[in-house]
Amino acid sequence: MGERLMKVVNVKSHAHDSVIMIGERFANLKKYLPVETPIIITDANVLECWGNHFPPGDVITIGSGEKIKTFDTVRYIYEQLLKLEADRSSFIVGIGGGVVCDIAGFVASTYMRGLRFGFVSSTLLAQVDASVGGKNGFNIGGYKNIVGVFNQPEFVICDLDLLKTVPQKEILSGFAEIIKHGAIADKNLFNYLAENRDSALALDLPVIEKLVHDSVIIKSRIVNQDETEKGERRKLNFGHTFGHAIEKTTKVRHGEAVSAGMVIASELAVKKETLSLKDANRISDLLDQYGLPVRLEFDCNEVLETLRMDKKRAGDLIYFVLLSEIGHAYIEEIAIQELEELIR
Repeated sequence: MGERLMKVVNVKSHAHDSVIMIGERFANLKKYLPVETPIIITDANVLECWGNHFPPGDVITIGSGEKIKTFDTVRYIYEQLLKLEADRSSFIVGIGGGVVCDIAGFVASTYMRGLRFGFVSSTLLAQVDASVGGKNGFNIGGYKNIVGVFNQPEFVICDLDLLKTVPQKEILSGFAEIIKHGAIADKNLFNYLAENRDSALALDLPVIEKLVHDSVIIKSRIVNQDETEKGERRKLNFGHTFGHAIEKTTKVRHGEAVSAGMVIASELAVKKETLSLKDANRISDLLDQYGLPVRLEFDCNEVLETLRMDKKRAGDLIYFVLLSEIGHAYIEEIAIQELEELIR
């Protein structure tokens, strides 16, 4: 088999550009490192599956899953960096999924007021979403990413071969974000997902490469316009307002919660008569075809309490993403009370 072609997408930032390489191989990581031996942050699962492919360097290992995305984990990494005598010339590489990327990016951005860093994304969710766009942070009391910074990695390697070791449930979480990208910004991507479902779920290489690439293009285009989420970037939160609240209160996976959140947001748009019922049904049907939940049981009061802590809230209003059709999103400030009526 010859060399696969790599696709490169650039994300612009006030500090420096971030280069996202889709189809680049993990084995080539070394050539992107500005230092001989980086400090690697990873989780135990990734270390077990891929540790023998790591370049030489010190490795800091954390647990896995959303439950460890806490200040305790961040503090543990800071302590390890002190032990390793890391300084401003050190380079950090996060190798793993969304949690590893979020935490490694936060630690790198804050230790000694900022070290250079890059990512190798090992899950579909990280490749299409978490590692792109420079949002880094951690949770407090289950509130998602309530502490964080905007800071772009210098590079992101999306090696599609790494997806082979990701559990199916986690792969589906990634598809939720790809469907979101189609729903908010690209009708053709949405239709492609519907037409190529079996190949996509089988991680057929040309199909998954196209899906990752198109998602990264959509996300990077939006981030390039609005890096720190003052306007346009809010569209990427489609399904996430309810999604994060459902995720916190029910402990389902991120993609599952966002899937249910997109269905609720679509219903609200139908109620407001901006989205046709036909389009809303197409969204829930596609999510269902990808094995994602369109309905989840949750406690209304707990979800509403979490909504009030949402970063997108401004007083009694919340910046909410609605669709006018598949492929076109807009933002409206909606009273929390109206959202309350919707889910009750």
